[in-house]
Amino acid sequence: MSADDTGDGRLPRNATVADHIVARLAEWGVRRYFGYPGDGINGMTSALQRAAGRAEFVQVRHEETAGFAAGAHVKYGGGPLGCVLVTSGPGAIHALNGLYDAKLDHQPVVALLGHTALTAEGGGYYQEVDLLALYKDVASGFLAQLDDPSQARHLVDRACRTALARRTVTALVLPADVQDEPAVPQPPHAHGYYHTSAVPSSTVTVPPEAELRRAAEVLRGGEKVALLVGQGALGAEEEVRRIADRLGAGVATALLGFTAVDHRAPWVTGAIGLLGTRPSWQLMRECDRLLIVGSNMPYSEFYPPEGRARAVQIDLDGSRMGLRYPTEVNLTGDAGPTLRALLRELGPGPAPTAWRAALAEATSKWRRGQRELAEQPADPVNPQLLFTTLNDALPDDAMLAVDCGTATAWYARHLQVRPGMLASLSGTLLSMGGAMPYALAAKFAHPDRPLVALIGDGAMQMNGVNELITVAKYWRQWADPRFVVLVLNNRDLSFVSWEQRSSEGTPMFPASQDLPDVAYHRWAEVLGLGGELVDDPGQVPELWRRVLAADRPVVVNAVVDPAELMLPPHFTAEQARNTAAAVLRDQDRAGIVRRGLPAVVATYRPRRRER
Repeated sequence: MSADDTGDGRLPRNATVADHIVARLAEWGVRRYFGYPGDGINGMTSALQRAAGRAEFVQVRHEETAGFAAGAHVKYGGGPLGCVLVTSGPGAIHALNGLYDAKLDHQPVVALLGHTALTAEGGGYYQEVDLLALYKDVASGFLAQLDDPSQARHLVDRACRTALARRTVTALVLPADVQDEPAVPQPPHAHGYYHTSAVPSSTVTVPPEAELRRAAEVLRGGEKVALLVGQGALGAEEEVRRIADRLGAGVATALLGFTAVDHRAPWVTGAIGLLGTRPSWQLMRECDRLLIVGSNMPYSEFYPPEGRARAVQIDLDGSRMGLRYPTEVNLTGDAGPTLRALLRELGPGPAPTAWRAALAEATSKWRRGQRELAEQPADPVNPQLLFTTLNDALPDDAMLAVDCGTATAWYARHLQVRPGMLASLSGTLLSMGGAMPYALAAKFAHPDRPLVALIGDGAMQMNGVNELITVAKYWRQWADPRFVVLVLNNRDLSFVSWEQRSSEGTPMFPASQDLPDVAYHRWAEVLGLGGELVDDPGQVPELWRRVLAADRPVVVNAVVDPAELMLPPHFTAEQARNTAAAVLRDQDRAGIVRRGLPAVVATYRPRRRER
């Protein structure tokens, strides 16, 4: 498409402003809209109806889901831009949490917000909310109200261009009456009008050669090299492997970058942070060089102690570098081509072998220990056993959607994702209730691939039970019907319970933590889906084979032990004291002792000397 092409050939006769918006968004690659209808967007939904076959409206049960799903749609490769379409007032308010997830995880999303008719604005009309004020933060990259049909072209173009260039959320406020006005696809060639382009902007892909040389000088000669990869490394899996081999490095992953490496490789230490692995903690404590690729993982205590390692960072956004660790060289560029250029500067050379061998040994030992913990008896089912057996059963093309909570911890520690898989979660907002919207987005992006959603009972009660209705509405359209929802039913908001014990020294607070026991599998059956109750460890070995061969989506209601310990990869003396004091007063102290608190704490305890 040329720079001055308006795209008006896609518009129907007697096109409205809403028709123009849909056609112009299509020029930017937007074909799918996640949302919920309302009179504030009747013009837009009518335009989508007229665009049948060229645009799709996915009706979710709640606008928060639309916000989550739009960002996840990009994460799972469903398109270059996510799009949310919600009505005025309550709809726009509901969408905020999901949109903040996209903003914090740097996903390009355009939010279309219905609004009070221009003629009624300022009169205290029903559902009238100051959306420009409300969205000022989440859509700080670009936010505007469309008041005249001649604005549609340049506002859509700027919203899309900004969302893509800044990897952020933008928003357009669409008054209800303006949506139905006649379209002006080609504004007058006159003062006060714009004629904009629907061609995306290029981005910096490779840093200057001099900076690459400096980075190579810092990294060359390191005897204990660590790589930390995040979502910016997605798509550069081969380059990450090659540079790790060249440097003899171990690789830790932020959760959003989990699929950037093959976790079966002995030099991949796994997840980093509070839910990470002990070998990743060791990797950062002992390295003398650090290469950060596309990650902004915020826990500073999980980086090397300042002065311990010389560091280089690669990121598309120069403003996000050097924020977590004092890096010497910051390379602004895309991970794949930048790593290839850096490899050329490094040239051939012998890679240190002792460091990798030590990491491989530590990682193997950690994984054996975690599997042993997963195989310990529990009351009734050990949640970790569900994850180790899932790891053994996952198809090569599986997609994973993970919620916030203990499900995240077991995912990070037990699932060894491999090339070809897709997986994601609410990585920075860490919002409960993200997994089901993510699962829906992934399935719409790739309806021919199997999906597994990993969800705690708290998140399932937030929005999962409702969004199962969405699954029931759409699953027959999917080429592959496999959509498995694992619910960890322990009747406890257990992640927070363990945070209270370890950080506050207080026992689990039943008034805030206890959850109702729900028959999630029965609800699935009511909706015409499959349901499985797992309340005995003897049911686990054959579970995944059965549900991953089902002819429809299945909900697994796994009744798991609320006393299962969730501890960070390193356990300080203060945390140990707090936890012990809390457990003595905890209503489930017998269960925690039964699960072997002293033995598990010993497994996580740091070595006496860190060198």
